[in-house]
Amino acid sequence: MGEASALSALGVTIILALSRPALGFLVVGPALAAIAGITLMTAAGHVAIVDIFEAIGVLWRPMIAIASIMVIAAAAGHLGVVNRLAGAVIRLGDGSARTLFLLVFCLSACTAAILNNDSAILVLTPLVITIVRALYPENPALLTPFVFAVFMAAGIAPIVTSNPINLIVSDVAELDFNAYAMRMVPVALASAVISFLTLRWIFSAELDRRGPGVADPKAVAARFSGSGWAPAEKHGLILALSVLGAYPVIEYLGGSVWIVALCGAIAACMLCAYHEAVRPGHLLRTGVAWQILIFLFGVYLIALGLRNAGAVDWLVDLYNPPGIATIGVVSAMGSALINNHSMALTNIVAIGALPGEQHTTEYLAALVGGDLGPRLLPIGSLAGLLWYAALERSGVHVPVRQFIRIGMIVTVPSLAAGLLMLGAIS
Repeated sequence: MGEASALSALGVTIILALSRPALGFLVVGPALAAIAGITLMTAAGHVAIVDIFEAIGVLWRPMIAIASIMVIAAAAGHLGVVNRLAGAVIRLGDGSARTLFLLVFCLSACTAAILNNDSAILVLTPLVITIVRALYPENPALLTPFVFAVFMAAGIAPIVTSNPINLIVSDVAELDFNAYAMRMVPVALASAVISFLTLRWIFSAELDRRGPGVADPKAVAARFSGSGWAPAEKHGLILALSVLGAYPVIEYLGGSVWIVALCGAIAACMLCAYHEAVRPGHLLRTGVAWQILIFLFGVYLIALGLRNAGAVDWLVDLYNPPGIATIGVVSAMGSALINNHSMALTNIVAIGALPGEQHTTEYLAALVGGDLGPRLLPIGSLAGLLWYAALERSGVHVPVRQFIRIGMIVTVPSLAAGLLMLGAIS
């Protein structure tokens, strides 16, 4: 009975977070969905005050880092850094759909790695749609491969700051920035190469077909960026690269990622104010997805409630004895079905209950599955929901059946490549 009520609370949270029903003038977003789940858990006796303090103790550092990274990402957009990079990509592509496809994939992967995957989706999806429509006005079929390139490029987070959930899991696993990167950069690269090659094969007909006509790449690039770097663009790029470069240095000196990210966010606010790009208050209100932070906190509490109710025991049994393939595949499937945030936070509890003291490889295998699993279903991650919302606003239609088909074809080999690489270096 206890397990059923705990799983029901999780189900209510996920359904409300994904469907976002409107109750009169109130729209139930992720924050209210998490509050509803916690309320049900508390009423059933699965969550107590001690669990709230446990969640705060685990999450306060990664939460500060996540919010700070969101501020930096939003500032980069307001300062014109992303548009400048888009102009450079257009010039390098020189009208070739095949070359531009590779460049867009690489730009998306790098943006997701340096900022985070949700920010990359938010910023690049409408930008890439605008670029493709401007370059290939008479070939709308090219929109589909390019928007999939943006979504699939994020892949496995190569550094700990690339995905909000990875900050939380790495903190629990006691993996600092450098230790995480040493393991996950080669894993991410292996998965990214397979993802790109698979996508390139799927869309070979669209990318290789000679279209009716291509607009002048130089003229299109000029729409996104001028001939020279503006001071705001230079300063924004320097800030982003400085924060990225400071992560490993500060970790080596005994500092923490959240301190670097917080200092970067403060500097981003100052830069935006100095260049009159956006007011710091507006940047903090609109640049940080506060609902998602509340949702993450709430889902972690729900995961603790699942543990307290005994609903995680079956997952512990499935993971014991620990195996990279089992944990990675189960995490991928679970992430697709119940959202990667929910699955990752449940995995923290399950893997932490396994026999032994060190489970670093197991945590990383779960993250590989959690990063790639949402490619199987659009409800599997916030990034997927943001991507679909951006497509709808831009008038681009991608059927769910097509998403599932392409997601399956790309995810299976890239997941295998990632887990094999993780096993090889562990």
